[in-house]
Amino acid sequence: MGLTLQVVLFWLLALHSDTVTGSTLYRVQEEQPPNTLIGSLAADRGLPDSGHLYKLEVGAPYLRVDGKTGDIFTTEIPIDRETLKDCRSLSKGKLCYLEFEVSVTDLIQNQSPRLIEGRIEVQDINDNTPQFPSSVLTISVPENTIMGALFSIPLATDRDSERNGVAEYVLTAGPDAATLFGLQVAEDRGGKLPQLIVLGNLDREFKDSYDLTIKAVDGGNPQRYSSALLRVVVTDANDNAPKFEKSTYESEVSENSPTGHSILQVKANDSDMGPNGEIEYTLHQAVDPVPRLLRIDHSTGVISVKGSLDREEISSLSFYVMAKDKGPQPKSSKTFVTIEVTDQNDNAPAVEIRGIGLVTHSKGVANISEDMPVATAVALVQVSDKDEGENAVVTCVVAGDVPFQLRPASDSSSDNKRKYFLQTTTPLDFERIREYRVEIVAVDSGNPALSSTNSLKVQVTDVNDNSPIFSPAVFEVDFAEENQPGEKVLDVTASDADSGTNAELFYNILADSSIKGLFEIDPNTGEVRARSPLDREHKERYEFRVTAADKGSPVHKGTASVVINVLDRNDNDPKFMLSGYSFSVLENMPPLSPVGMVTVLDVDKGENARVHLSVEPDGGKFVVQNGTGTILSSISFDREKDSSYTFRLKAVDEGEPPRSSYVGVTINVLDENDNDPVVTKPSNFSYKRLSPVSSPDSHVEIVEAEDLDSGPNAELVFSIAGGNPHQLFRISPTSGEITLAKEMTRKHGGLHRLVVRVTDRGKPPRHTTALVHIYVNETISNVSLVEALIGHSLYTPLDRDIAGDPDNGFAAQRSNILFGSLAGVAGVVLLILVVVFIRHRIQKETKSGYQAGKKETKDLYASKQAPKNAKGKRGRKGKPQKSPKPLGEEEEVSLQKSLKFNLDGINDSPRIHLPLTYSPGSPDIGRHYRSNSPLPSIQLQAQSPSASQKHQAVQDLPAANTFVGTGTDDNSTGSDQYSDYSYKTSQPKYNNKQG
Repeated sequence: MGLTLQVVLFWLLALHSDTVTGSTLYRVQEEQPPNTLIGSLAADRGLPDSGHLYKLEVGAPYLRVDGKTGDIFTTEIPIDRETLKDCRSLSKGKLCYLEFEVSVTDLIQNQSPRLIEGRIEVQDINDNTPQFPSSVLTISVPENTIMGALFSIPLATDRDSERNGVAEYVLTAGPDAATLFGLQVAEDRGGKLPQLIVLGNLDREFKDSYDLTIKAVDGGNPQRYSSALLRVVVTDANDNAPKFEKSTYESEVSENSPTGHSILQVKANDSDMGPNGEIEYTLHQAVDPVPRLLRIDHSTGVISVKGSLDREEISSLSFYVMAKDKGPQPKSSKTFVTIEVTDQNDNAPAVEIRGIGLVTHSKGVANISEDMPVATAVALVQVSDKDEGENAVVTCVVAGDVPFQLRPASDSSSDNKRKYFLQTTTPLDFERIREYRVEIVAVDSGNPALSSTNSLKVQVTDVNDNSPIFSPAVFEVDFAEENQPGEKVLDVTASDADSGTNAELFYNILADSSIKGLFEIDPNTGEVRARSPLDREHKERYEFRVTAADKGSPVHKGTASVVINVLDRNDNDPKFMLSGYSFSVLENMPPLSPVGMVTVLDVDKGENARVHLSVEPDGGKFVVQNGTGTILSSISFDREKDSSYTFRLKAVDEGEPPRSSYVGVTINVLDENDNDPVVTKPSNFSYKRLSPVSSPDSHVEIVEAEDLDSGPNAELVFSIAGGNPHQLFRISPTSGEITLAKEMTRKHGGLHRLVVRVTDRGKPPRHTTALVHIYVNETISNVSLVEALIGHSLYTPLDRDIAGDPDNGFAAQRSNILFGSLAGVAGVVLLILVVVFIRHRIQKETKSGYQAGKKETKDLYASKQAPKNAKGKRGRKGKPQKSPKPLGEEEEVSLQKSLKFNLDGINDSPRIHLPLTYSPGSPDIGRHYRSNSPLPSIQLQAQSPSASQKHQAVQDLPAANTFVGTGTDDNSTGSDQYSDYSYKTSQPKYNNKQG
């Protein structure tokens, strides 16, 4: 039942706490088992039980604190009240306290920690047994002692508190001593003083000693006790006992007084004489540390310093002094002495620096993160002075220019013990200052003042608050193409002002599709390498970004641009755009005329791309212009002599070593529209009889013609230009077949003269005119008459229709038959002579009208005056030939000229150059010539030469003529465009001309 009550009492005491002015008080009995709950700070102080960190700063090793809840528990080391430093020398009636400090850090708001101070009243349990100074106690009692006399018995001591201390003494005596001695316990200054009381008369001669048993019992539950043998020695009688002048003595002694220093003197008097009046002084019932620190002169009663006095250890000494005479049966008395040890300023302030909250200290070094806010506590500084009064009033400061200051940590500090937070005053920056030496100076107010210092090394720990920085921000490097795979390109490096893992960098390439797989970077060194060979011709500049990421948390990154300029090597041959070139030019072009243009590219750069062109074999007929690629002829072309030319062009670059390529060139000489169509059938003198009853669509006649030109210049179109007023006849435009268009009537009889025009498809077109005579009658009874009519027709202007005119009847014709016959014969003879003469002149002018290499004007590209025509066809001197007139205006009015058209096949009109029909196998020179070169364009002006001369080709070159080169072999590939002036070689000119 008693044990249960004790447990309940313990929990009531342990759970009861007081809170005073920032200090928390708990009560707990000593010697509790481990993990016994003492109190809950979170609940008792109204703090949240989450989001805070509780840390025990003072109280180890007896206490521990739950970091989340602030609950305080006992540990494996029991709390023993009797061994606690602050409780070992407690005066009677004073309580034993165990102080503790707990820091509370708000983890959510990352604030500086709070400091909670508290005390635990360690309540005593009866765990110690009372002990006598010795197991045998001896007391001398004179034989003549009167009954009721009292003699002090040595005290028993108990380390427990008063309640559990010595509560009573019990004396046990044998039968022979029970009637002589008794026990009386007196109360003195809260303590129990056992005294032996004499109950009967003593006779030393009968018995000189008695053995009793003294028992000391404490007040605990259950009680604890111990016993000692109390031996009473009976001595001879002594009449008077010494008597002190004072019942109590009080004095002061300064601490640190030297050994032998007199403190006070006690004095007793004895009225006896002789030895019975001689007094001897001793310390009585004095316990440690009194015998260790003080001594008493046995003769004089002077109490002096024996050991080193330290007020901070022992501030007061209380004891008894016994005065005993030297008689045969000595008598004694005692007095109580109290000596207060006064303070001297002999202790410098003590500066204690320890960790607080999350900031831990190790070997005098505190580590604090640079991102902690201002006013963050780095350490808890406790300044104390063991002295008292003014000697203990301490001023504490932080020395030097450091970003730290002291702030009071508690409102409950005493004068001789103060606590401060050492906290930051400005933001810390690891990259600027990484370490501080904080010196704290404490000075007391004594005279002279004493001071002390303590220092703390504060190391600023790095947080990842800096991003890697590249210097420079753009890395540009020249790197030659055709590199080996894995060849180093450059190093990109970044720096990070942080330290440790926060400054360890990892490099990476931010690659897009354009450089994917081309470059790689060493993630640790930043070395950039080319994974595959580069080709400047494919791409001569690469630009990408690289990143450097540190390994901190959170990760910070920096970026830089990398520009790689790929340098050229002469690794490409000049390349012609086509594998072969075929140009078509008109005959009769003057020397040094452009006949074509080639484009050559060299995808290299600089000197490796500068290309020189040459003609191979160099026969002197053609030259090529470097810079434009224009091919010029050194000769004039005559298609009848040579219709094509073939040679090679060589392109050589200026690289080292040089590279070259070849391409074949074919020049086709084209014909121009310089010949009029020639009617070969029928003759102007012939006629065709047509029966008046012929049905429509009947075949009447076919006109046959030929053109010495070729291609479109030789494609002919037939049309009836006159002489068909009744629309009796029609002609096929392609075949020249004349058919009857409708039925004839009687009025249609007679001779019909159709004027047939034959036109080629040249540009401009050329034409000739022929006469087709149709005699509508049943029969031809008089050939001479018909021939006379035809002869008359030849001399009739072409703008007059001869279509069965009744005025041309047989009666009128017969009268003129003879005249007409003679005139006709004469006309034929004359006409033959004229034709022979004209044909001779035409052939002569054709051969001598243009010569290769002969300049017709001083300026090759200037417009030329049309040459004069041959004799008999020349206009006024100095003026160009007029264009042919339309029918009715342009046809000759005389029969002779009309006849000459038919016989000669020569048109009198100027020859106008028109575009040719083009062969699909020729290149598009007009498009091929386009470029960005600033060279002047070459414009060839159209000419109007005489009919006897072959005409110069008209080519319109583009505004700029440029060539650049590329290629690696002789056969070039490229554009398949065709020239607007190309034309395949046409069929040969006719060898037989109409006579």
